[in-house]
Amino acid sequence: MKESPLVSVIIPVYNNDRYLGEAIQSVLNQTYERLEVIVVDDGSTDQSGEVARSFADKGVMYCHQVHSGAGPARNKGVELVQGDFLAFLDADDRWPPQKIARQLQAFDSNPALEMIFGQALQLKNGPEWESGVKDEKLHVAGMAPGMVPGTMLIKRAAFFRVGKFQGDWKVGEFIDWYARAVDLQIQSLVLSDLFLWRRIHDSNQGIRERQSISDYARVLKASLDRRRAEAGNVPKN
Repeated sequence: MKESPLVSVIIPVYNNDRYLGEAIQSVLNQTYERLEVIVVDDGSTDQSGEVARSFADKGVMYCHQVHSGAGPARNKGVELVQGDFLAFLDADDRWPPQKIARQLQAFDSNPALEMIFGQALQLKNGPEWESGVKDEKLHVAGMAPGMVPGTMLIKRAAFFRVGKFQGDWKVGEFIDWYARAVDLQIQSLVLSDLFLWRRIHDSNQGIRERQSISDYARVLKASLDRRRAEAGNVPKN
């Protein structure tokens, strides 16, 4: 009998000890059980490391790096993975239990697929989050609902064809990565299933890094430069 694929889950964390335990537990509660969980501590100064290490008896791996940002933290996790598929979850969000199983079913139905997204819901931190009451569907910089790292499951080989996340941007690193995936024609599907509850609060990265909003313009320019280079109009930088 063919062995079920191993799914590697990377959770970057920076000073989110209040929420990290919920995020990790939502992965451990998946109905699909063959998972590898890696928490990358991006130089936290709170108790995030202690929270992550408290799950060691459940097989959760922990590593620490000097504070460098979400992109480098995800990249550090990617360097450690052993799985056939990769998934990412922010430390203040959580998954419904069927997330991974449902995506693997879709891969089984269409082996040509390389990455699968689902739907994400923004929930305000407070009673709405605890009850799971819907606030609004999540939109990111013009991308379709749910096309964010927390809903993605991607084949390992496809991820490495696209390459790692940009390491020197405070925000927009996933939008840049996704644009590169589109340029490479990575075969993708967006399911209608809810795969992510995203917690909205004052310490969200996008809120903390408001001063880095110009990085979104860099993302757009990088994408345009790639397409012009491929069209032969200008040399690729």
